[in-house]
Amino acid sequence: MADREEIIEQINLYGLAMDTQRWALFDRIFDDDCILDYGPTSRWTNLADFKKDFGAFHEIFDATQHMMTNHLVVVEGDTAVSHTYGLWRLIRYAVAGSPLWDGSGYYDDKWLRTARGWRIVQRVCRVVYWTGNPAVQSPGGEVAFKLDLASLRGDRDGADMGILQLIERRE
Repeated sequence: MADREEIIEQINLYGLAMDTQRWALFDRIFDDDCILDYGPTSRWTNLADFKKDFGAFHEIFDATQHMMTNHLVVVEGDTAVSHTYGLWRLIRYAVAGSPLWDGSGYYDDKWLRTARGWRIVQRVCRVVYWTGNPAVQSPGGEVAFKLDLASLRGDRDGADMGILQLIERRE
């Protein structure tokens, strides 16, 4: 249970790091050589680039709120997988119309126990639903992003969800 609690603490720290824009906290959460997939146009193969790009993207917001919920964690020795639901609120008063963009989705993470503690080595993040003003996410107010909305139902074989395979195997 201690490993599970540490991983959940790391997941919740991610939300705090996002909302306080303290990108150095990512060093406590992610491995330096992590592979991160946030959708069709948002992929990284190292922590340094991820921190730089996330910092630049989130700089335009007046506030954000990231809520991490429904944690499922399976630990097997020095590796683990987790599945977490996320809710995001992005606020930007400088855009015309509503200053809000809300999204929800999930994170599938692969973890490795390191000398520094548990670190995410691979993450897949998918948006399932969003609402609000899409211009909130663009520096010039124009919509400049593409979202492929996901559904957990579309992944019935669990190919991308390591946690689901481990849970079903424990029957």
